[in-house]
Parts: sequence; C-alpha cells; structure tokens
Amino acid sequence: MKRNLIIVILILFSAVAVWGSIDKENNESIKQDITLEKRKRLFRQNIPTIAIDFVGIPYRFGGNPQQSETTDNSHLFFSIYSLAAKKAGLSYKNYLPMKYLLGNLKEVNENDLKNGDLIVLNDNHAAMIYQVEKTGKIHLIYSSEKRQQVFSFTSDHVVFYVYWLENLKGFYRLPDTMLEPGD
Repeated sequence: MKRNLIIVILILFSAVAVWGSIDKENNESIKQDITLEKRKRLFRQNIPTIAIDFVGIPYRFGGNPQQSETTDNSHLFFSIYSLAAKKAGLSYKNYLPMKYLLGNLKEVNENDLKNGDLIVLNDNHAAMIYQVEKTGKIHLIYSSEKRQQVFSFTSDHVVFYVYWLENLKGFYRLPDTMLEPGD
C-alpha cells in the first residue's frame, strides 16, 4: 500500500512538472508574439521621423541615399523601411526595385491607412504615406524626377487632388512577411 502511494505521488509530481514546463513554453510563445506585435507598431511609429530626414535629398535614378546621398523611389522606400525596422528591433527584407516591391504589397482600404503605406498611381508611380494624423490628413514623400529631389506634401495640397487622386490605382501595405525579428 505504501509502495502504491509513493508511486502515485511520484506520478503526480512528474505530471505537475511536465504541465508546468508546457505552460512556461506557452507563456514564452505568447510573450514573443506580443513583443513582435509591439515591434511592428514601433516600426510604423518610427517612419515619420526617419522619412522627414530624406526630404531635399537630390534625385538620381539608382541613387542610394546611404551611399551617395542621392536616391530614387525604390531606394528611398527601402531606406525608410529598413531604418524604421532596425530601430524597432526588426529587419526588413532585401531591397526590391519598385516593380517588384509593388508586386509584394497588399491593397488596403483608404480608411485604414497607416504610416508606411503607399499610394500608387495607374502608371505604378508611388509615394509613401509617412504619417497619418488622427484628423485623417496624410503626409506623403517620394523622390521626384521632375523636381530632382525628395519631396514631401500633404493630402491638403492641391496636387494631391488634381494629380494623385485623379490617377489613383490604390493604397498598398507591406505584408507582415516583409518584416522579421532582428538579429
């Protein structure tokens, strides 16, 4: 009888230890998911201050602002995304020329815009929405070949209505798969 009691007690202790271990693993998994979601929010929060630093940089097709202090749209967007990701403890996937970047984005509703979304025109020209105010006003940035520099404007500007909205293809967002936990 004592022997059976000891065996039952040992089995119970083992079960409690295993259950506690599984529970601890589940808690760690939940903590990592929450941390990843916080990092993704930080990524979007970092975009405005990073983007504004690029305004006025000269335009050059193929220019890389981190190497030559010139830029085109592909390199501009890559630089903003990768720097914002790094500050949030994430990494942004590799550089993609504009046509490939656009092919990896998902369309979003104009009433659900977030920092880092793109407004894309019918000819695939794009500007990044680098800040969305609570009032709905949006701030945009792009590298303008015509103006030969990185240019910023808001949705209050007349060019937004007479050019961007008239030629609108849609609004697009990076999928979560483009952001990974940093090293």
